Amino acid sequence: MLQRIRVAALAVMIGAGALVALAPSAATAAPPAPDIARVSISPSTPIDVTGGPVTATFSFLTKNADTAEFQLKAPGDVSVHTPITLTKGSAFGGWTKWTGTKEFKSSDAGKWNWLALAHGSGGDKSATGSFDVVKKLDTGIVRFDARPNVVDKGDLVRVSGQLRADGKGYAGQTISITFRERGSSTYREVTKVTTGGSGWFGATVRADVTGRWRAEFAATAAAKGSVSDAELVVVKRGKIDSKIVAFRAHPDSAGKGDKLRFTGALVADGRGGVAGERVAIFFKAAGSGRWEYVTSDVTGRHGRFWASAEAVTSGWWRAVYAGTRGVEGSVSDADWVKVNQPAPPPSVEKADTRLIKFNAYPEPIKRGKYLKFKGKLQVDEGSWEGYSGKVALFFKPLGSKKWEYVKAFWSRDSGWIFAKVKAWDSGHWRFVFGGDEDTYGSSSRKDYVRVKR
Repeated sequence: MLQRIRVAALAVMIGAGALVALAPSAATAAPPAPDIARVSISPSTPIDVTGGPVTATFSFLTKNADTAEFQLKAPGDVSVHTPITLTKGSAFGGWTKWTGTKEFKSSDAGKWNWLALAHGSGGDKSATGSFDVVKKLDTGIVRFDARPNVVDKGDLVRVSGQLRADGKGYAGQTISITFRERGSSTYREVTKVTTGGSGWFGATVRADVTGRWRAEFAATAAAKGSVSDAELVVVKRGKIDSKIVAFRAHPDSAGKGDKLRFTGALVADGRGGVAGERVAIFFKAAGSGRWEYVTSDVTGRHGRFWASAEAVTSGWWRAVYAGTRGVEGSVSDADWVKVNQPAPPPSVEKADTRLIKFNAYPEPIKRGKYLKFKGKLQVDEGSWEGYSGKVALFFKPLGSKKWEYVKAFWSRDSGWIFAKVKAWDSGHWRFVFGGDEDTYGSSSRKDYVRVKR
């Protein structure tokens, strides 16, 4: 009996050994397949290139991979993906990080596709996706007007204008009509309208107090915001009306650059001439629908006022009184002045110029530190040659539409310009050459620099 048990145990041991011999060893197991995870894009999408070129960073993780690729396909590009250069990072937890960059410009706007690839002895792994590069449209509200300019309390006023984007009418957009009461610093929304096929809009509003009206377009994912000029509407109220009488702009005909004189008197019912009140002089150029403020004067004895301005172009002049407590505002009749333009100077053969290789550096820069600039001014003398001239440095703060003059520098005989100024705010920089008696002016490209606080 004991012998049979020993023999059975030996058979089990031999059988187990046979099973162990048949099982594959670790050295001959199939290699694991690669994997891809955490594909990310910085800055987050959509990538906004409205303010200038943006460098995006692409990163992802791979596991069980010897090499990796990251490819991009441009909008509308039916060709193969274009690879970007990757940098291999340190490994952690079996995962390896890969990183690459690409600069996107305004011409790159549209939907891009990406493809991430991991290659290993266990095979290949891929991941796909897409992202958007956007450039917002430049917008502006033009020809904004509020009519009539003087109304009784509670009367209706027609406000209208046109929203344009990149020089064309912008249809189907929401416009807010806002109002700021005289004496207040805050605009409040009164109503909203939608632009028509050519960007035109209009609304009828009720005027209860004197103040300024304007139109506002809030920024969207596709376009920048914009605000119109403000239009003053004087609301007459109370029992005392004012009137501007005997207003005149003279002489009736003048040469460009001559001095124009404006006279008139401000009177109020039952009080005669009103002294100590400010009367503004406005001008509307021929062919324009917009009145622009030019100058003002404070009324003297008997309400009389005198003012002067330079004659620039033919158009209408009028005086506007905004009113005060107990006295309503008023607007004079318009007076036409013809301005004779000087004959154009004889044409002079001038040479073209160009500003190249402009760069603002370092970037980014700490606030208050010196920002350096370089560029090259050249003149076309059959071939492009260096030129010595006075070049101005201009700056446009981030979010602003206006270029501001900073400082002027002279280029060397070789054409090279080197300059430096302290940087206070983020924005765009550029060189501008105004030209001279022998050459036409030119401007460099703009360069964005971020200022760190």
